Amino acid sequence: MRITLVRIANRPTYCIGKLYIDGKYFCDTIEDTDRGLKDEMDEKEILQKKVKGETAIPTGIYKVFITWSPKYKKPMPLIDGVKGYSGIRIHSGNTAKDTEGCLIVGKNKEVGKVLESRKTYDALFKRLQQTNSKIVIDIQRKYTV
Repeated sequence: MRITLVRIANRPTYCIGKLYIDGKYFCDTIEDTDRGLKDEMDEKEILQKKVKGETAIPTGIYKVFITWSPKYKKPMPLIDGVKGYSGIRIHSGNTAKDTEGCLIVGKNKEVGKVLESRKTYDALFKRLQQTNSKIVIDIQRKYTV
């Protein structure tokens, strides 16, 4: 399964994206602001530019695993191998204040927010659990606004 996240709008405190599963639109996302980090950067450079708890993860291709989350006390998607970050999950929430680098899924019906997040997350998690293939996420930036 290939998840593609295309970041389309970057603001000082948040970033909005479109999430696709195997090329088909699935939902919107909200993350912390994108500070231009790329997976090709070395970890030292990433850590110099990163503002802890306020920076979206670097663009790049990462493996996704369903693992136990000690924080949420349930199995959740983990984005693995992100330089300068640990414990990056896909989860529910409404604004960038609900994340510290993680990816929040929902419907971007209001400026600076995603709504219907829990329902969207549950549908995404079900799809991830049902796949028999490896899961990767390709995070890209293609700002339109």
